[in-house]
Amino acid sequence: MKKQLLFLFSVLICSLGMAQKKSELFAQIDDLEAQLGEVQQELAEAKRDISSSNAKAEALESENVGLRDANATLLKNLSSFSELSKKNSENVTKTLAALERKEKQLSGITDMIASGDSTSIVLLTRIKQTMGENANANVSEGAVILSGSLTKLFGSDTGTALTDEGKLWVSQIAKVLLASPNLSAKVDGLNITGEFAITYDQASAVAKELVGTLSVPLEKVDVAVKDGNFKEGVAVSLQPDYKAFYDKVKTDIKATN
Repeated sequence: MKKQLLFLFSVLICSLGMAQKKSELFAQIDDLEAQLGEVQQELAEAKRDISSSNAKAEALESENVGLRDANATLLKNLSSFSELSKKNSENVTKTLAALERKEKQLSGITDMIASGDSTSIVLLTRIKQTMGENANANVSEGAVILSGSLTKLFGSDTGTALTDEGKLWVSQIAKVLLASPNLSAKVDGLNITGEFAITYDQASAVAKELVGTLSVPLEKVDVAVKDGNFKEGVAVSLQPDYKAFYDKVKTDIKATN
């Protein structure tokens, strides 16, 4: 009987011990579940933070890509602007150089024209010194024109041989021509009757005296006849060598281009 009681008591003690351990185990389980819940909550927050960080990182990356593209575009535009500015500067420089060349050309032409005008003034002075104050000289279109009547030069309207007075008049013109290498002479026979053959012979007689007797270069003397428009006689036009003038203008233009 005692043995039975001892066994029951032992079983009861074991049962109480097991019940206490089970209770402690449930308490530990509850505690672990609470800790697991906290961990899961923290994990969820961590995931949200990571997701938010990833979204921000993606946004920043996208913004960074946009900024890189914008910078690349800006650099390209700056390069294009710099190149355009350089070309514009070169064009302005070329234009200024061209304008400077044109100014030199115009200045040279103006100087030559002014020189021609000055030549006419000097020529008139030289004619008066050579032929006297009563020299029949007029200025027309840059040329100085000396007129001689047929009676003075040939003794009559139909004469073709120079008189002494006519030879003196032609010799004075020759002196002016020889003293002015840049001048040429055009001998015009003026006629009002239409009989140009005699008029041509009279103009030729003056030219022959200039070239053959007075040694004026042939290339400086030209002969022509024309209607005198109610005037007859011989007119000698002294004028600058315009061919040389234009040749010089062409040369200067080519030199400055």
